[in-house]
Amino acid sequence: MTIQVLGSGCSTCKKLYEITKETAQHLSLQQEVEYVSGSEGMKKIVELGLMSSPVLVVNGEVAMVGFSSDMKVIQEKILSILNKK
Repeated sequence: MTIQVLGSGCSTCKKLYEITKETAQHLSLQQEVEYVSGSEGMKKIVELGLMSSPVLVVNGEVAMVGFSSDMKVIQEKILSILNKK
């Protein structure tokens, strides 16, 4: 399982990364949340066909585009992808 936050490196992207790390810990997920920022992060966003950031990606699938400070929303987005089989 992989969890990534893709972004430009702005403060909003960094906040989503921090909240996502907290959410993963709350869910007792053993995976480390990866923060891909700067030109590499923007390149991955474009490769996904998106034009906005930040982007939350779980197992290579876009879980959320944009920012939310609500851990419950982020938790629901992560679980919606993890529960797909």
